[in-house]
Amino acid sequence: MSGKSNPLADAPPLELQTLIEAAMKLVGTDPQFAITEAEIRGNKYRVFANAPRHLRTIFADSAKFGDQDFLIFKGERLSFAETWSRVCRFAHALENELGVKKGDYVALAMRNYPEWCIAYMAIISLGAVVVPLNAWWKADELEYGLRDSGAKIVIADARRLEYLKPLHEKMGLTLILAREEGEGADFRYEDLLAGSSNTEEPQVDIDPEDDFSLVYTSGSTGQPKGVVLTHRGAVSTLWSWWFVVNTLTLARDGISPMGENPGILLAVPLFHVTGSHSIFMMSMIIGRRLAMIYRWDAKDAARIIREESLTNFVGVPSQSYELTQSVDPGEVPTLMDIGSGGAKRPPDHVKKLKEKFHNANPSSGYGLSETNAIGCVISQNFYQERPDSTGRPVPPVTDIKIVKDGKDVARGEVGEIWIRSPANFRGYHNLPEETAKALTPDGWFRTGDLGRMDEQDFVYIVDRIKDMIIRGGENVSCLEVENRAYEHDGVAEAAVFSVPDDKLGERVGLVVYPKDGAQLHPAELRAFINEELADFKTPERIWISPSPLPRLGTAKFDKITVRKIALEHPPALAI
Repeated sequence: MSGKSNPLADAPPLELQTLIEAAMKLVGTDPQFAITEAEIRGNKYRVFANAPRHLRTIFADSAKFGDQDFLIFKGERLSFAETWSRVCRFAHALENELGVKKGDYVALAMRNYPEWCIAYMAIISLGAVVVPLNAWWKADELEYGLRDSGAKIVIADARRLEYLKPLHEKMGLTLILAREEGEGADFRYEDLLAGSSNTEEPQVDIDPEDDFSLVYTSGSTGQPKGVVLTHRGAVSTLWSWWFVVNTLTLARDGISPMGENPGILLAVPLFHVTGSHSIFMMSMIIGRRLAMIYRWDAKDAARIIREESLTNFVGVPSQSYELTQSVDPGEVPTLMDIGSGGAKRPPDHVKKLKEKFHNANPSSGYGLSETNAIGCVISQNFYQERPDSTGRPVPPVTDIKIVKDGKDVARGEVGEIWIRSPANFRGYHNLPEETAKALTPDGWFRTGDLGRMDEQDFVYIVDRIKDMIIRGGENVSCLEVENRAYEHDGVAEAAVFSVPDDKLGERVGLVVYPKDGAQLHPAELRAFINEELADFKTPERIWISPSPLPRLGTAKFDKITVRKIALEHPPALAI
């Protein structure tokens, strides 16, 4: 594809009415997008009448792309057909050698590798529940995830294996080492795969409402919560995005926003729904090549995009911004779409992206782990005209409304964003009270994000209710970091809050008040916190308060005042 081969680069603005009419035509005339009604957990929802019943069908159907490249990692290439063959072989190995059966929990603890993708699909294809653990977690965090989920089998890379070995006997784990060299595992992924020759699709019966994944997300409650996702939920998300692709293609007279030879860079972790859903699993529906980058580096990312002629990029806002700083105009001419997920993209980035990558259109989406990543989407001229919007509700089975004090607010007014769709999660694992707080009896998910909706249904996020920081797309619970700070002998009071940052959106800030007579050294305190918490949760700005922290009438810390005062003064430590 040449630098001028993207016909959408200079296409006239798309009218909203044209897009709406294309969507209505698809629903009415294309059987794959026909809508019906189904009862899910006691509530009626609009659902796709003819979508696959479960994810294994989507995985198996991807084999129709045959010898086309699918997974690309460094010098390795796996076709769609070969990938599905390995998925089946590994699934049968898990079943025959380790006794994995429907409903079992099997964890993944590794960085982005082709083996992650194959193991993920194999576990799901058996009707088991995959538990993608955060690869940045350390030993205590990994132990928490395994204890909470009950997963006894873990497929890990060498670094995670080192964290897990002390838990091997204590928790009765079965450890499978993938790709890398290491000691202490019960099995090697490569050996299990080599010893299995059955390439037939597993025949385990899977119901649309069966669980397929337990994803951990940090919220305001301290410990990460396990989000229980069902097959119907994920399929509803993937089919909705497929509907959007087809709607845009129809509205643009047959020109697909994915390009003629679609390819995407995987630059975000697969253990988040942005990586697993919008990049990885969506690629199987589109027939899109998936090029993996070993470690994020903007120059290296540009090289891979150029060498592989990739058409799509999805990353956290800081990554797309770093691309603008690292490449020259015209250096990645095949790029058609630069998507953003995991955090809100600063509005001025949209203009800078379009200026630097003339052939590409910036786009953005809004979704959460609890919604299988679906919510809003915005792209093409709509995003350039409204760079502060997160888009309109993804059609045709997702509803969004703005609520304040239990009532829908008028257009333009700020309230909490609520989402309702068949993609919503079943609940928080072993947390019925938290589930009841998050899901209304009639099926609406309270996101904890504050926003408004305009007359044309475009949603704008303005704040959030949760005591949480989003650092480069990673959710950080303020309470979890505070709890760790209080374990230090010298800390009397601690308050964690977000620090604005041009690159990552937000960084983790901490104000502490020492105990009487204690001498707190910020660098030592940070190292202490980092011993137990992942790097992305560890405070990067630390202030030592000379006086007790201000409190509200409820005796809680007045975090608004704490944050305001702190940001007016230089921190004692800045990383």
